[in-house]
Amino acid sequence: MTRAVLPGSQFPNGNLWKILPLAMILCVTFTLPTLAQEKEKLWRTLSVSGRGVETIPTTLAQVSLGVEIQGKTAQEVQQEAARRSSAVVAFLKSQNVEKLQTTGIRLNPVYSYTNNVQKITGYAANNIVSFRITTEKAGTLLDDAVKAGATEINGISFVANDEAIAAAQKQALKEATQDAQQQADAVFSALGFKSKEVVSIQVNNASAPPPPMFLRAEASKLANTDASTPIVGGEQQVEASVTLQISY
Repeated sequence: MTRAVLPGSQFPNGNLWKILPLAMILCVTFTLPTLAQEKEKLWRTLSVSGRGVETIPTTLAQVSLGVEIQGKTAQEVQQEAARRSSAVVAFLKSQNVEKLQTTGIRLNPVYSYTNNVQKITGYAANNIVSFRITTEKAGTLLDDAVKAGATEINGISFVANDEAIAAAQKQALKEATQDAQQQADAVFSALGFKSKEVVSIQVNNASAPPPPMFLRAEASKLANTDASTPIVGGEQQVEASVTLQISY
């Protein structure tokens, strides 16, 4: 039987079918090492997490204060609370405070108990606002806010400004990355391995934890003092965490 020869073919009649299996074997031979190298690259990796912390001075005071009024009727109490709150807000606006906002409005009945019998004896209204002011002005401003009508100071915390926090976050990320790299170098040195390349980077955290609130006082006590309320700021920490996966 005679086999047909493809036009222009350089292979003798019938030899093409002998050469094709050899070509397939060579293709598989060259492909398998590539797959093995990729698997080895994934298996031979070290994961390390680094941490960076930047400490920056606080320049702003975050203040929460309010007006609390008690009386016989709900309407009477609410109207008086609204009047005083408006006066306090107007004063704060005149002082150019930052991020002024209402954070709470409440109107609740006040109960008394006689012989295990509950009875409404009045109502209490509470309006709360928060704002930011430079730390050095906070003490005087609190005293003046009490004179304007505030009856309670719920708390105060200290924070850095947004620009300082953003710059500290970048520096903390840089420190976290360097910390992770140094840890990896120490491990490779101890085991006698050499690092090749970073195959994965994960930023776990880069934030400034919320500052704790301090100072809860009745405004009447502050109003009875002659000296200005002392307010002293502090420092704030900005943290970052980075995980590197390094092949070796």
